[in-house]
Amino acid sequence: MGTDLGGENARKRERSPMGLTQRHQRQAALSLWAMMSFPLTACLGTCACRSCVKRIENGSWTGFHPDLSTSQSSPQSFLAKIMVFEHKATMSTSIDPTAAQQPANRILKQDKINEPGYTDVKGVPAYAGEEASDETSIQVVHDKTHRSLKPRHIQLIGIGGTIGTALYVSIGQGLLAGGPASLFLAFTIWCTFILAVTISMAEMVTYLPISSPFIRFAGRYVDDAFGVAAGYNFFVFEAILVPFEVTACNVIIHFWSDAVPAGGIIAIVLVLYALINLLAVRWYGESEFWCALGKVLLIIGLIIFTFIVMLGGNPLGDRFGFRYWQRPGSFAEFYKTGDLGRFMGFLQCLIQASFTIAGPDYVSMAAGEAENPRVVMPRAYNAVFYRLTTFFMLGSLCVGILVPYDSAELSAAFSSGLPGAAASPYVVAMERLRISGLPHIVNALVLASAFSAGNSYVYCASRSLYGLALEGKAPRLLTRTTRNGVPVYCVMVVLAIALLSFLQVSNSSSTVLSWFVNLVTASQLINFAVMCTTFLAWYKACKAQGLDRRSLPYCGILQPYAAWYGLVGTTVMAFVGGYTVFLPGNWDIPTFLFSYTMIGVFPILFVGWKVIKKTKLKKAHEVDLKGEVEEIDEYTANFVPTPPRNAFDKWFNIIFG
Repeated sequence: MGTDLGGENARKRERSPMGLTQRHQRQAALSLWAMMSFPLTACLGTCACRSCVKRIENGSWTGFHPDLSTSQSSPQSFLAKIMVFEHKATMSTSIDPTAAQQPANRILKQDKINEPGYTDVKGVPAYAGEEASDETSIQVVHDKTHRSLKPRHIQLIGIGGTIGTALYVSIGQGLLAGGPASLFLAFTIWCTFILAVTISMAEMVTYLPISSPFIRFAGRYVDDAFGVAAGYNFFVFEAILVPFEVTACNVIIHFWSDAVPAGGIIAIVLVLYALINLLAVRWYGESEFWCALGKVLLIIGLIIFTFIVMLGGNPLGDRFGFRYWQRPGSFAEFYKTGDLGRFMGFLQCLIQASFTIAGPDYVSMAAGEAENPRVVMPRAYNAVFYRLTTFFMLGSLCVGILVPYDSAELSAAFSSGLPGAAASPYVVAMERLRISGLPHIVNALVLASAFSAGNSYVYCASRSLYGLALEGKAPRLLTRTTRNGVPVYCVMVVLAIALLSFLQVSNSSSTVLSWFVNLVTASQLINFAVMCTTFLAWYKACKAQGLDRRSLPYCGILQPYAAWYGLVGTTVMAFVGGYTVFLPGNWDIPTFLFSYTMIGVFPILFVGWKVIKKTKLKKAHEVDLKGEVEEIDEYTANFVPTPPRNAFDKWFNIIFG
């Protein structure tokens, strides 16, 4: 064939002690020499030793290894230095000219490109007119997001996405349908399902904290078609929640005044979302931190308020305690009478809980941009248990204490679509107890809660679409990022979908809100079922390939039983969620479509992609459990914490980290 096999074999044998061919040494010299002429932002570097990586992480890297002299003026004079430098015991990895330092702590992926005249990312051509072979060429992975989110950001992002207006306002609908005991039991039981999903997700994400993790895991561990269906389901779920919260913001503001038209408020909110999410991710983290902090203070304040007023600390001096659990009672009848009616009331509360209580998806979506994720993410997942118990279980208990399930005021607030916190059980209780001033404070914090939740949804929806694009399951254009690592086109797509919130201008607020709620409830439950299914495939692959789960950063308890428990519960509730439409006299085509559309779309996406791309279910021994593990391990080993900018930053990281 005219191939010089002997010469090729000779070149392979001519390797230095570090494994570099002479041709690699020449290219390393070229690259190091080129660094002297380029600023740090334009230089990707070639040194991968711990000393250089640490300097890169803490911002003190000057573009060369400290043991190499910078007085040389030609690449040839660097070569001798490199050959001596290779032998040093301080090196943790070889100087590999195919490995480039990632911009802003983002790992680069090696890929093989065999094109004549290939030029590397710094613009340094192949040595001496040689054609770059697949052995020396590189391709930067498309994931260009930055690891800029601090521990406090991750913790509060999880809270910010979990707590929305439903915990303060919509929860009252569950009370009317089922009564205080049904509401508390339903929220408590559903928390156990969410905890099972969280345990399953935490184990996989802490092991491999990448962008859009559970979407990409679904494709890697189960089937590519499964990943596509999961990704678009989650994207629709998050993207539709944005106009839901925008609409909620408009409703809440009208609690004070109708002077500003709905269209104006919606436009202002969308512009603010655009500004926050198109800036660097750290600005999103900061905005979400403070908004989520307001949510925490609000729910804690409402729990304390409930405890005080139930014991008589109110203007009326009414020590009502658990009076409403006795009169009118603990369980309300829904649609039917007797035990069946009480069970159906409980079921309505369970459906309400399935929408109100969010899972680990918001924490997981931030894994690819979290600083030191192997340490930060396990703590964030562990905090989910405390959030579930404190915010949702106690919150549902407080609502049942403050307002009876037959409250005419609460029922009228929902039926007439009263704005903002006027429909909140807490505000109804305050007005009954003649407490003035507090309703306005609650409404202001509920507004911040709605705004924060919508902000989180823009972030998660854009990152889920970005993850699909990284896997080649969405247009490649969507992988483009700004210089700050923001997937700009993904954010713009999400904001375009958020324009649906202008539907409120021509339809009543309650109608628009119900459309969004019905659509996304099924999507959220499908998403939880996907997480559990993916974990079961992961669990099976770990056993088949001998990966000891106890050696991982986070090892979930009660597995795989917890994953099966979460899978069964979320799957059943996905079908039960819209059951009322089948009751006599309740048939409504829009309600049916919004309740079950995504349940039909998910298998269509799965089968369609499977047929078109001819994908196959992954066998346990074929699953790729390594992925970017080596890069994450290297990042973790060489991570150098950034010093806090001030005392506030230091203490906030300690408290919330």
